[in-house]
Amino acid sequence: MSTYFPSGDSLADKRKWYIVDAAGQTVGRLATEVARVLTGKNKPQYTPFMDTGDCVIVINARKAVFKGSKNEQKMYRHHTLYPGGLKEVSVRDQFERHPERVIESAVKGMLPKTKLGRAMAKKLKVYADAAHPHAGQRPEPLQLSGRAAAQKA
Repeated sequence: MSTYFPSGDSLADKRKWYIVDAAGQTVGRLATEVARVLTGKNKPQYTPFMDTGDCVIVINARKAVFKGSKNEQKMYRHHTLYPGGLKEVSVRDQFERHPERVIESAVKGMLPKTKLGRAMAKKLKVYADAAHPHAGQRPEPLQLSGRAAAQKA
């Protein structure tokens, strides 16, 4: 009996579009579900070295929440490559200025750190409010599984 192996030729044609409402969702739990869809782990034809995932639109990023003391203690750091150039931004400040970047960085941290992971990250679209320009793709609402769905209810 031979094992089914997906062909890489028509993967882009078969991609679906999903939409996720982040209102009231915990950032980390939401990011894990989105990362699973982007990598394709929710599909039976998942292959680790192929991009079998779908596209995801996250709306209402401004209304996502952090649990516990992360709102006060979590910091985003980057270095400018100049001496003494370590910059820190608290999650509260980042959330006020650019709520999309908080969700994007959480999801990108859960994807592979390779060319394949960067290709998967390009299929993620995050918007601070409910308006998005992807109505032409006819996105389906993504049913969150596990604890993420229980959090929203």
